Amino acid sequence: MLEIMADARRGGFHLHIDCIFAAEWTIVFGPSGAGKSTLLRLLAGLVATNTQRIALDGRLLADSSRRVNLRPGRRRIAMVSQQPALFPHLSVVDNVGYGIARLSRSERGQVVEQMLALAGAENLISRRPQDLSGGEAQRVALARALATQPCLLLLDEPFSALDGAASDILLERLQRWIALHEIQVVMATHDATDALATHAEVALIRDGQLAALGPADRVLAGECERILARIGRT
Repeated sequence: MLEIMADARRGGFHLHIDCIFAAEWTIVFGPSGAGKSTLLRLLAGLVATNTQRIALDGRLLADSSRRVNLRPGRRRIAMVSQQPALFPHLSVVDNVGYGIARLSRSERGQVVEQMLALAGAENLISRRPQDLSGGEAQRVALARALATQPCLLLLDEPFSALDGAASDILLERLQRWIALHEIQVVMATHDATDALATHAEVALIRDGQLAALGPADRVLAGECERILARIGRT
């Protein structure tokens, strides 16, 4: 369970969120500029705010009133964004194994192989980041995040460089793995099909505010009608 109380201002933008994400998988849905990425970066500890309280399964990650603000590396949170941000000087193997250096070499190699296979990137094991396409880099970034076995996985439009069929296959694989390992996921998207495909709880954000929180078919009922109307016109 993820408890969020945050009030952040960045230039003229104001994000104010006060809610609880209790579902295993929560989709943060909204148009570009609504505050989805800002919220995820705040949860990861990458955005500073004057007022915030964030707790994950009862463990306090940040509380401005108590001057608690755990560094990103201590939050046990992994994040995958639209820009994979792979280390350019490291191979695919070393990128995926970067966060699990504490393991023995053989254990680390086993985890790297498993996570690359899960992400559909096992054929990229000998590549370097500069030799990857956008979709391949996103797969490697996902494998790197999963390798750390986080308590919370943040996904910010993580499959934007993949075509629809590849994205659907990867999302289905990921859902099964997440359920098996009991990891909570918060995924930001502006694509209603992602939300409906995961049968997740949906947090609808508009202009930095939480407009609705609940089942996808209820929160996105209007969006579904708009999609069906568009299909009917084609």
